[in-house]
Amino acid sequence: MILLLTGLLLGALFGFLAHRRMRERLIQLDEDKQRILQEKQLVVDFMHEMVEALGEGLSRQELFQRIVHAAIVSTGALSAAVFEKTSAQNLHGIAVEGLFPPHRPLPEGSKVKLTTRAKFIEQILKSEEFPVGEGVIGNVARTGKAEWVPDAERDPRIIQHGDPALTVRSLIAAPILFRERLIGVLAVCNPADGNAFSETDFSLVQSLAEQAGMAIHNSEFLNLQIERRQIDIDLSLARSIQLMLVPQKFPVIPGLDIDARYLSAQKVGGDLFDFFPLSPTRLGLVVADVSGKGISASILMSICRTHLRHFARQGRSPAEVLIDVNRAMINDMRQDMFITMIYAVVDVETDTVEFARAGHELPLCCRLEGDRGVYTCDFLPSEGMPVGLVDAELFEEAIESSTISIAPGDVFVLYTDGVTEAANSEDKEFSGSRLADVVRTLRNRPSRELNAGILASIERFSGSDQYRDDLTLVTIRRVPADTPAQPTAARAAG
Repeated sequence: MILLLTGLLLGALFGFLAHRRMRERLIQLDEDKQRILQEKQLVVDFMHEMVEALGEGLSRQELFQRIVHAAIVSTGALSAAVFEKTSAQNLHGIAVEGLFPPHRPLPEGSKVKLTTRAKFIEQILKSEEFPVGEGVIGNVARTGKAEWVPDAERDPRIIQHGDPALTVRSLIAAPILFRERLIGVLAVCNPADGNAFSETDFSLVQSLAEQAGMAIHNSEFLNLQIERRQIDIDLSLARSIQLMLVPQKFPVIPGLDIDARYLSAQKVGGDLFDFFPLSPTRLGLVVADVSGKGISASILMSICRTHLRHFARQGRSPAEVLIDVNRAMINDMRQDMFITMIYAVVDVETDTVEFARAGHELPLCCRLEGDRGVYTCDFLPSEGMPVGLVDAELFEEAIESSTISIAPGDVFVLYTDGVTEAANSEDKEFSGSRLADVVRTLRNRPSRELNAGILASIERFSGSDQYRDDLTLVTIRRVPADTPAQPTAARAAG
C-alpha cells in the first residue's frame, strides 16, 4: 500500500514538474517569438526609413548618417558609426552619432582644438584612416563576418581611451555588403541600459547592416540611372546642335554635282563637313575629324567650323586659311586633342581645285587622262600637320596649298578615316584601294548614287551597317554647266 502511494505521489510530482517545464518552455517560446517579432518590426521600420531616404534623394554622406541614426534608435546604443571602404583598401569613418570611441589612440593635446567633445570625436573619426584587418572593425571588413564583443574591456584589439565617456564596454560590428561587395562596416557601441549587447542585439545589427547594404546599392543605382538619363539628354541636345551645323542643303553652282554623307558611330560624333560659296563660280568645302568622340569632340568641331568659315570668306589660299584656324585654336585645345582637316576651293571658271591638308586623309581624284584615254584614280599627296598638334611655327612650315585641274567627268572625293578603316570580321580594313575601285566603277553615276554605292560596298565588306568610327564622305563631280542640278538635301545619320 505504501509503495503504491509512493508511486502515485512520484507520478504526480513528475507530472507537475513536466507540466511546469512545458509551461516555462511555452513562456520562453512566447518570449522568443516576441523578440523575433520585435526584431522583425525594427528591421521593417529600418527598411521604411531607408526607402524614405532614397525618395528624398539624399547624398551618399546623408544616407550613411541616416543609417547610423536608425541603428541607434533600433538597438538602443549610445553611439554608432559607419566606416566606409576606400579605393586604397582602407577604412575611414563617414558617419557618426554619439560619442563613438575613435579607432586609434587620441593625439595628445588635441581636445582643446574644438569646443565640444562630440564635434571633436566626429572630426577624429572622419579624419583617421586605417587598413582593412586592423582591430575588430578592420577584421570584420577583412572577413566579411560580423563580430559581437559583449565584454569589450577585456578585448585587447579595442583601444580604451583615458576619457571615461569613451570607454568601450560592449561592441557589435557588422559588414555592410551587397552581393559580397564590401561597402563598409556598421558598428554600435555601449547599450544605453548599461548592460552588454545580447545575442538578439547581435542578430538585429546584422539584419540592419544587410538592409543598409541594399539601401546603399539602390542609392548608387538610382544615382547612376539619373546620371545616365541626364547624359542621354545632354547627348541628344548636343546631337541636335551638331546636326544643325551639318549643311541641310548643298549650294547650287552650275557645273558641280555635289553629295555628302555623314554617319556617327555614337550619338555625338567628331566629324565635320561643310560647304560655303565664295563666289558664283567658286565653292569652299571642308572635311575634318577630331581625335576622340562624344560631346567634347562635337564642341571642338563647332568652334573649328566657326573659325574656318570666318577665315575662308577673306579669300585667302587654303593653306593660309588653315594657318589662321590653327593660330586661333591651338591655345584653347586640350593637349590630348587635335583636328585633321582638308580645305578645298573648287573653281568652275578656271576648272581647278586648290586644297590644303592638315594631316587629313589624302583626297581622291578620278579623271580621264586625255593623252592616254585611260581613266585613273589617284590619291593626291600634300604636306601638313593636324590643327592643335604642334606649335604654330612648325605647323606653318609644313602646310602647303596644291592645285589640280578638274574637267567635266572628273570626280573629287574627300572622306574621313571611318571610310577607309572600316573593318570586317577578320579585322581587315576597307582601304583606300577599295575606295578607288568603287569610284572608278561608278564614275559615270551622279554623286548621290556614287556615294550610295561606296556605302553599300563598305557594308558588304564589313558585314554590318554599324560603324566603329564616324564616317564622312563628300563627292563632287565636275559636269557640263548646263547639266540639271541633282537633289540637294544633305544626308546625315547616327
